[in-house]
Amino acid sequence: MPGQLLLAYDFPPMGGGISRWMGELAKRFPPGSLIVSTGQAEKGRDADLTLPNRVDRLPIPSRRLRTVQGTVLWSRRVAAIARSVRPEFIWCGNLKPAGYPAHWTRRQVGTPYGVLLHGGDLLILRHQIKRSLLKRRTARLLLISASVLVANSQWTAELCRTLLEQIGIPFARERVRVVALGTDPAFFRPGPASDELRNQYGLNQGRWLLTVARLTHHKGIDTGLHLLARLGTRYADLGYVVVGKGEELEQLKQLADRLGVADRVRFFTEVPDRDLPAIYSSAVAYLGLSRAMEQRAEGFGIALLEAAACGLPVIAARTGGIPDAVREGETGVLVDPGDLGQVEAAVSRVLDDPALASRLGQAGRRAVETFYNWDRVAADLEQIGREAGTRKLLTGR
Repeated sequence: MPGQLLLAYDFPPMGGGISRWMGELAKRFPPGSLIVSTGQAEKGRDADLTLPNRVDRLPIPSRRLRTVQGTVLWSRRVAAIARSVRPEFIWCGNLKPAGYPAHWTRRQVGTPYGVLLHGGDLLILRHQIKRSLLKRRTARLLLISASVLVANSQWTAELCRTLLEQIGIPFARERVRVVALGTDPAFFRPGPASDELRNQYGLNQGRWLLTVARLTHHKGIDTGLHLLARLGTRYADLGYVVVGKGEELEQLKQLADRLGVADRVRFFTEVPDRDLPAIYSSAVAYLGLSRAMEQRAEGFGIALLEAAACGLPVIAARTGGIPDAVREGETGVLVDPGDLGQVEAAVSRVLDDPALASRLGQAGRRAVETFYNWDRVAADLEQIGREAGTRKLLTGR
């Protein structure tokens, strides 16, 4: 049976949630059933050798796939692969730039394609099509030609449907599917951090709140710092760990200084993946306080599931696609991130009630084991691709 192709701009060993998602698909599709097309990356060859599916890397760095020359090269390469192996379906890891070679291959070879949507990409696209007729026409061409559009949450799906209506794509609602994301419960699992690791990261004293995120404004790290300042008088042993890098690092450090909590905050910008489960296990609760902005929001939130897999209670924002990742009252507590009093009350409840914290953490772990895992995500997408490919064979479209 023909396999499927995955066109990935973001792919390991690159960092970020989208890259992790693409890598997990390459790992969990049945061996030999998927071909990944992507660009060059440092140590990419080493990462590829660990996968059961073939990775075809173009002879240019991934970042150049967004250029005109890169798009042309990528399109020719994907069309050649499609002619050679006759896959049943092509997945685009994002609309742009992956949609361009997928659309070209559909025209040249006839292979249908689908697009994976993340939320923030649609916010940016919505902004662009209001200001550029060319971007509007390009987006319409790529989206109307796709056989299926897969959103990572109900919020992303509704954003997609609204955008499709705005650019005049009829009967689009039935083509939008939702596949909630996951994590790896075998890698992220409960367990005490070693004394050696706690000493290495300076976490051997007190209780710690935790956020793992890129340091950008919409992630709400500043809200976590303000929260720590408010809680400090009641919980003298409480600190805040932030794992991630980004353009707001220095501003956040300065804010911690102004709030008088710098000595109780740890910013870790270089944490290897192997240490992440232990970092999660060193915390008493996870904060995911992302705010919704015009061009940025949390489409889902993989780190929320990593925390849940490690048995942490999650306090997260009721914004974007987060409610699809956190089952309110079952695996975590959802709050308005703009209401610091509400956030403080939710965190205090978890800190003051160990039974509640344990119940939320255990339920989060079960949810990851039974639903929010990459095996289920890969199986869902493989099935959707197979259905869309079969539909094309039957209808000729």
